[in-house]
Amino acid sequence: MRIFISFLIFFLLFASPDTTFGKEVSEEEAYQKRMDLYKRVELTTQIPWYYIAAVDHYERSIRYARKDIPKPSGVTGIYIKPVQWAGWLNPNQTDPSPLSVELFNGFGVDGNGDGKANLNDDEDIIYTFANHILKYGVDEDHFRIALWDYYKRDKAVGLIMEKAKLYRHFGKLDLNDKSFPIPLRFNYSYRDTWGDRRGWGGRRIHEGTDIFAGYGVPVRSTCYGIVEMKGWNKFGGWRVGIRDINNTYHYFAHLNGYAKDLHVGQIVEPGTLIGSVGSTGYGPPGTSGKFPPHLHYGMYKDNGYGEWSFDPYPLLRQWERSDRRKK
Repeated sequence: MRIFISFLIFFLLFASPDTTFGKEVSEEEAYQKRMDLYKRVELTTQIPWYYIAAVDHYERSIRYARKDIPKPSGVTGIYIKPVQWAGWLNPNQTDPSPLSVELFNGFGVDGNGDGKANLNDDEDIIYTFANHILKYGVDEDHFRIALWDYYKRDKAVGLIMEKAKLYRHFGKLDLNDKSFPIPLRFNYSYRDTWGDRRGWGGRRIHEGTDIFAGYGVPVRSTCYGIVEMKGWNKFGGWRVGIRDINNTYHYFAHLNGYAKDLHVGQIVEPGTLIGSVGSTGYGPPGTSGKFPPHLHYGMYKDNGYGEWSFDPYPLLRQWERSDRRKK
Protein backbone atom coordinates (compact mmCIF):
# COMPACT_ATOMS: atom_id res chain seq x y z
CA MET A 1 0.00 0.00 0.00
CA ARG A 2 1.02 3.59 -0.34
CA ILE A 3 3.15 5.36 2.27
CA PHE A 4 0.05 7.35 3.05
CA ILE A 5 -1.55 4.39 4.86
CA SER A 6 0.99 4.60 7.68
CA PHE A 7 -0.57 7.77 9.13
CA LEU A 8 -4.26 6.97 8.60
CA ILE A 9 -4.66 5.53 12.10
CA PHE A 10 -3.61 8.81 13.69
CA PHE A 11 -5.99 10.79 11.56
CA LEU A 12 -8.89 8.51 12.50
CA LEU A 13 -8.31 9.45 16.13
CA PHE A 14 -7.87 13.19 15.69
CA ALA A 15 -9.81 14.24 12.56
CA SER A 16 -12.62 16.71 13.01
CA PRO A 17 -16.08 15.12 12.56
CA ASP A 18 -17.28 18.15 10.60
CA THR A 19 -16.79 18.47 6.86
CA THR A 20 -16.88 21.94 5.38
CA PHE A 21 -16.96 21.28 1.64
CA GLY A 22 -19.81 23.17 0.07
CA LYS A 23 -20.78 24.89 3.34
CA GLU A 24 -20.59 28.61 4.02
CA VAL A 25 -18.10 29.51 6.74
CA SER A 26 -16.82 32.88 7.91
CA GLU A 27 -13.37 34.04 6.88
CA GLU A 28 -12.11 33.64 10.43
CA GLU A 29 -13.56 30.12 10.67
CA ALA A 30 -12.01 29.20 7.32
CA TYR A 31 -8.56 30.34 8.45
CA GLN A 32 -8.89 28.33 11.67
CA LYS A 33 -10.10 25.19 9.89
CA ARG A 34 -7.27 25.43 7.38
CA MET A 35 -4.66 25.89 10.06
CA ASP A 36 -6.07 22.95 12.06
CA LEU A 37 -5.85 20.77 8.97
CA TYR A 38 -2.33 21.93 8.06
CA LYS A 39 -1.12 21.25 11.60
CA ARG A 40 -2.61 17.73 11.54
CA VAL A 41 -0.85 17.08 8.27
CA GLU A 42 2.42 18.31 9.77
CA LEU A 43 2.00 16.08 12.83
CA THR A 44 1.30 12.94 10.82
CA THR A 45 3.70 13.46 7.91
CA GLN A 46 6.43 15.79 9.22
CA ILE A 47 5.72 18.10 6.28
CA PRO A 48 5.96 21.67 7.66
CA TRP A 49 2.50 23.21 7.87
CA TYR A 50 3.64 26.29 5.97
CA TYR A 51 4.58 24.16 2.95
CA ILE A 52 1.08 22.70 2.75
CA ALA A 53 -0.47 26.14 3.37
CA ALA A 54 1.64 27.64 0.58
CA VAL A 55 0.52 25.06 -1.99
CA ASP A 56 -3.09 25.35 -0.91
CA HIS A 57 -3.18 29.14 -1.16
CA TYR A 58 -1.25 29.23 -4.45
CA GLU A 59 -3.93 27.00 -5.94
CA ARG A 60 -6.73 29.01 -4.38
CA SER A 61 -5.34 32.23 -5.86
CA ILE A 62 -5.03 30.89 -9.40
CA ARG A 63 -8.52 29.41 -9.24
CA TYR A 64 -9.94 32.86 -8.50
CA ALA A 65 -7.87 34.34 -11.34
CA ARG A 66 -8.90 31.87 -14.07
CA LYS A 67 -12.10 30.89 -15.84
CA ASP A 68 -11.09 27.43 -17.09
CA ILE A 69 -11.15 25.77 -13.65
CA PRO A 70 -13.87 25.89 -10.99
CA LYS A 71 -13.73 28.38 -8.14
CA PRO A 72 -12.96 26.93 -4.68
CA SER A 73 -16.07 25.66 -2.90
CA GLY A 74 -14.45 24.17 0.19
CA VAL A 75 -12.02 25.27 2.86
CA THR A 76 -9.05 24.03 0.84
CA GLY A 77 -7.99 25.50 -2.50
CA ILE A 78 -6.13 22.69 -4.25
CA TYR A 79 -7.75 21.61 -7.51
CA ILE A 80 -7.14 18.14 -8.93
CA LYS A 81 -8.82 17.15 -12.19
CA PRO A 82 -11.23 14.19 -11.85
CA VAL A 83 -9.32 12.20 -14.46
CA GLN A 84 -6.10 12.74 -12.51
CA TRP A 85 -7.76 11.89 -9.21
CA ALA A 86 -9.43 8.64 -10.32
CA GLY A 87 -6.85 7.53 -12.88
CA TRP A 88 -6.68 8.13 -16.62
CA LEU A 89 -7.97 4.65 -17.51
CA ASN A 90 -10.59 4.46 -14.78
CA PRO A 91 -14.00 4.14 -16.50
CA ASN A 92 -15.65 5.82 -13.49
CA GLN A 93 -14.15 9.29 -13.07
CA THR A 94 -16.15 9.80 -9.85
CA ASP A 95 -14.99 6.50 -8.38
CA PRO A 96 -14.47 6.99 -4.60
CA SER A 97 -12.97 3.56 -3.94
CA PRO A 98 -9.36 3.92 -2.75
CA LEU A 99 -8.54 0.45 -4.06
CA SER A 100 -9.79 1.07 -7.59
CA VAL A 101 -8.21 4.55 -7.64
CA GLU A 102 -4.92 2.93 -6.73
CA LEU A 103 -5.49 0.15 -9.27
CA PHE A 104 -5.85 2.72 -12.05
CA ASN A 105 -2.85 4.68 -10.76
CA GLY A 106 -5.01 7.61 -9.71
CA PHE A 107 -3.78 10.47 -7.58
CA GLY A 108 -6.49 10.49 -4.90
CA VAL A 109 -6.29 8.95 -1.44
CA ASP A 110 -8.59 8.52 1.56
CA GLY A 111 -7.42 11.25 3.91
CA ASN A 112 -9.89 10.88 6.79
CA GLY A 113 -10.30 7.12 7.01
CA ASP A 114 -13.95 7.00 5.92
CA GLY A 115 -13.20 4.40 3.25
CA LYS A 116 -13.59 6.84 0.37
CA ALA A 117 -11.13 8.82 -1.73
CA ASN A 118 -13.51 11.73 -2.23
CA LEU A 119 -12.46 14.47 -4.65
CA ASN A 120 -14.90 16.81 -2.90
CA ASP A 121 -13.56 16.27 0.62
CA ASP A 122 -11.15 18.87 2.05
CA GLU A 123 -9.25 16.32 4.13
CA ASP A 124 -8.87 13.87 1.25
CA ILE A 125 -7.65 16.64 -1.04
CA ILE A 126 -5.03 18.02 1.33
CA TYR A 127 -3.71 14.59 2.31
CA THR A 128 -3.56 13.57 -1.33
CA PHE A 129 -1.12 16.37 -2.05
CA ALA A 130 0.80 15.55 1.14
CA ASN A 131 1.10 12.00 -0.16
CA HIS A 132 2.66 13.35 -3.37
CA ILE A 133 5.24 15.32 -1.36
CA LEU A 134 6.13 12.29 0.78
CA LYS A 135 7.27 10.44 -2.33
CA TYR A 136 10.12 12.94 -2.61
CA GLY A 137 10.91 14.08 0.93
CA VAL A 138 10.00 16.79 3.40
CA ASP A 139 13.15 18.93 3.37
CA GLU A 140 13.24 22.10 1.27
CA ASP A 141 15.23 20.71 -1.67
CA HIS A 142 13.00 17.66 -2.09
CA PHE A 143 9.89 19.77 -1.59
CA ARG A 144 11.02 21.98 -4.48
CA ILE A 145 11.51 18.89 -6.66
CA ALA A 146 8.04 17.62 -5.75
CA LEU A 147 6.55 20.98 -6.75
CA TRP A 148 8.40 21.12 -10.05
CA ASP A 149 7.40 17.57 -11.00
CA TYR A 150 3.78 18.47 -10.28
CA TYR A 151 3.55 21.94 -11.86
CA LYS A 152 6.37 21.81 -14.44
CA ARG A 153 6.78 25.58 -14.00
CA ASP A 154 9.68 27.32 -12.28
CA LYS A 155 7.50 30.35 -11.52
CA ALA A 156 5.00 28.21 -9.63
CA VAL A 157 7.77 26.73 -7.50
CA GLY A 158 9.13 30.20 -6.73
CA LEU A 159 5.73 31.63 -5.79
CA ILE A 160 4.92 28.72 -3.50
CA MET A 161 8.29 28.95 -1.77
CA GLU A 162 7.71 32.67 -1.21
CA LYS A 163 4.34 31.95 0.40
CA ALA A 164 5.92 29.33 2.63
CA LYS A 165 8.52 31.88 3.72
CA LEU A 166 5.79 34.40 4.60
CA TYR A 167 3.66 31.90 6.50
CA ARG A 168 6.66 30.64 8.43
CA HIS A 169 7.79 34.18 9.31
CA PHE A 170 4.42 35.52 10.46
CA GLY A 171 3.02 32.25 11.85
CA LYS A 172 -0.51 32.95 10.60
CA LEU A 173 -2.63 32.60 7.46
CA ASP A 174 -4.43 35.94 7.37
CA LEU A 175 -1.94 38.11 5.50
CA ASN A 176 -4.42 40.17 3.49
CA ASP A 177 -4.19 43.56 5.22
CA LYS A 178 -3.20 46.46 2.97
CA SER A 179 -1.97 50.05 3.34
CA PHE A 180 -2.01 53.06 1.05
CA PRO A 181 1.52 53.52 -0.39
CA ILE A 182 1.83 57.16 0.72
CA PRO A 183 1.37 58.14 4.40
CA LEU A 184 -1.83 60.17 4.62
CA ARG A 185 -0.17 63.04 6.50
CA PHE A 186 1.62 64.10 3.28
CA ASN A 187 0.15 66.05 0.38
CA TYR A 188 -0.53 63.94 -2.69
CA SER A 189 -3.02 63.59 -5.53
CA TYR A 190 -3.99 60.88 -7.97
CA ARG A 191 -6.62 59.83 -10.46
CA ASP A 192 -7.29 56.72 -12.55
CA THR A 193 -4.56 56.75 -15.23
CA TRP A 194 -4.45 53.03 -15.98
CA GLY A 195 -4.71 52.42 -19.73
CA ASP A 196 -3.65 55.96 -20.74
CA ARG A 197 -1.29 56.31 -23.70
CA ARG A 198 2.44 56.63 -23.16
CA GLY A 199 4.87 57.52 -25.92
CA TRP A 200 8.42 57.50 -24.54
CA GLY A 201 10.27 54.43 -25.82
CA GLY A 202 7.45 53.50 -28.19
CA ARG A 203 3.69 53.49 -27.98
CA ARG A 204 2.32 51.63 -24.99
CA ILE A 205 -0.41 51.89 -22.39
CA HIS A 206 0.07 53.07 -18.84
CA GLU A 207 -0.01 50.01 -16.57
CA GLY A 208 -0.65 51.72 -13.26
CA THR A 209 -1.79 54.76 -11.30
CA ASP A 210 0.39 57.85 -10.81
CA ILE A 211 0.34 59.33 -7.31
CA PHE A 212 1.84 62.83 -7.42
CA ALA A 213 3.74 64.01 -4.34
CA GLY A 214 6.86 65.96 -3.46
CA TYR A 215 10.40 64.69 -3.72
CA GLY A 216 11.36 62.51 -0.78
CA VAL A 217 7.84 61.72 0.39
CA PRO A 218 7.98 58.19 1.93
CA VAL A 219 6.77 55.23 -0.13
CA ARG A 220 5.51 52.23 1.82
CA SER A 221 4.74 48.60 1.06
CA THR A 222 1.03 48.14 0.49
CA CYS A 223 1.01 44.48 1.54
CA TYR A 224 2.56 41.54 3.28
CA GLY A 225 5.03 40.17 0.78
CA ILE A 226 8.56 39.56 -0.39
CA VAL A 227 10.75 41.95 -2.36
CA GLU A 228 11.22 40.23 -5.72
CA MET A 229 12.94 43.03 -7.62
CA LYS A 230 14.99 46.14 -6.90
CA GLY A 231 16.88 48.12 -9.52
CA TRP A 232 16.90 50.39 -12.53
CA ASN A 233 14.73 50.29 -15.62
CA LYS A 234 14.84 52.87 -18.41
CA PHE A 235 11.08 53.34 -18.19
CA GLY A 236 10.51 53.09 -14.45
CA GLY A 237 13.78 54.44 -13.09
CA TRP A 238 14.57 53.14 -9.62
CA ARG A 239 11.95 50.50 -8.89
CA VAL A 240 10.82 47.94 -6.35
CA GLY A 241 8.62 44.88 -6.98
CA ILE A 242 6.85 43.08 -4.13
CA ARG A 243 4.90 39.82 -4.42
CA ASP A 244 2.01 39.35 -1.99
CA ILE A 245 0.37 36.19 -0.65
CA ASN A 246 -2.27 36.18 -3.43
CA ASN A 247 0.14 35.95 -6.40
CA THR A 248 -0.20 39.70 -7.01
CA TYR A 249 2.90 41.69 -7.92
CA HIS A 250 3.02 45.26 -6.59
CA TYR A 251 5.23 47.58 -8.65
CA PHE A 252 6.65 50.89 -7.35
CA ALA A 253 8.50 53.06 -9.90
CA HIS A 254 10.25 56.43 -10.40
CA LEU A 255 11.63 56.29 -6.84
CA ASN A 256 14.11 58.91 -5.66
CA GLY A 257 15.90 56.30 -3.57
CA TYR A 258 15.50 53.17 -1.46
CA ALA A 259 15.02 52.54 2.23
CA LYS A 260 18.24 51.65 4.01
CA ASP A 261 19.17 47.95 3.65
CA LEU A 262 16.18 47.15 1.43
CA HIS A 263 17.09 44.00 -0.49
CA VAL A 264 15.66 41.31 -2.76
CA GLY A 265 14.19 38.50 -0.68
CA GLN A 266 13.27 40.81 2.20
CA ILE A 267 9.96 40.20 3.96
CA VAL A 268 7.78 43.31 4.25
CA GLU A 269 4.37 44.12 5.64
CA PRO A 270 1.83 46.91 5.09
CA GLY A 271 3.49 50.20 5.97
CA THR A 272 7.12 49.04 5.68
CA LEU A 273 9.24 51.88 4.27
CA ILE A 274 10.71 50.90 0.89
CA GLY A 275 11.78 54.22 -0.65
CA SER A 276 10.73 57.77 -1.49
CA VAL A 277 8.95 59.62 -4.28
CA GLY A 278 11.11 60.83 -7.17
CA SER A 279 11.15 61.42 -10.92
CA THR A 280 13.69 58.86 -12.12
CA GLY A 281 13.49 57.08 -15.46
CA TYR A 282 13.17 57.68 -19.19
CA GLY A 283 16.88 57.22 -19.77
CA PRO A 284 20.09 55.54 -18.61
CA PRO A 285 20.71 54.85 -14.89
CA GLY A 286 20.45 58.01 -12.82
CA THR A 287 18.23 59.94 -15.24
CA SER A 288 15.84 62.16 -13.33
CA GLY A 289 13.63 65.21 -13.74
CA LYS A 290 11.98 64.50 -17.10
CA PHE A 291 8.53 64.67 -15.45
CA PRO A 292 7.05 65.88 -12.14
CA PRO A 293 7.83 63.73 -9.08
CA HIS A 294 5.33 60.95 -8.52
CA LEU A 295 4.97 57.31 -7.59
CA HIS A 296 3.94 54.98 -10.36
CA TYR A 297 2.04 52.13 -8.70
CA GLY A 298 1.12 49.05 -10.72
CA MET A 299 -0.41 45.65 -9.97
CA TYR A 300 0.02 42.39 -11.89
CA LYS A 301 -1.72 39.06 -11.35
CA ASP A 302 -0.22 35.63 -11.97
CA ASN A 303 -2.75 32.90 -12.90
CA GLY A 304 -0.45 29.89 -13.16
CA TYR A 305 0.28 30.46 -16.85
CA GLY A 306 1.26 34.10 -17.16
CA GLU A 307 0.95 37.55 -15.64
CA TRP A 308 -1.07 40.59 -16.65
CA SER A 309 -1.63 44.16 -15.50
CA PHE A 310 -4.89 45.32 -13.97
CA ASP A 311 -6.17 48.69 -12.76
CA PRO A 312 -5.02 49.41 -9.18
CA TYR A 313 -7.06 52.61 -8.78
CA PRO A 314 -10.17 51.07 -7.12
CA LEU A 315 -7.99 49.24 -4.60
CA LEU A 316 -5.94 52.34 -3.88
CA ARG A 317 -9.13 54.22 -3.07
CA GLN A 318 -10.23 51.38 -0.80
CA TRP A 319 -6.89 51.25 1.05
CA GLU A 320 -6.85 55.04 1.41
CA ARG A 321 -10.30 54.98 3.05
CA SER A 322 -9.24 52.11 5.29
CA ASP A 323 -6.14 54.00 6.45
CA ARG A 324 -8.24 57.07 7.22
CA ARG A 325 -10.56 54.97 9.43
CA LYS A 326 -7.54 53.71 11.38
CA LYS A 327 -6.42 57.25 12.31
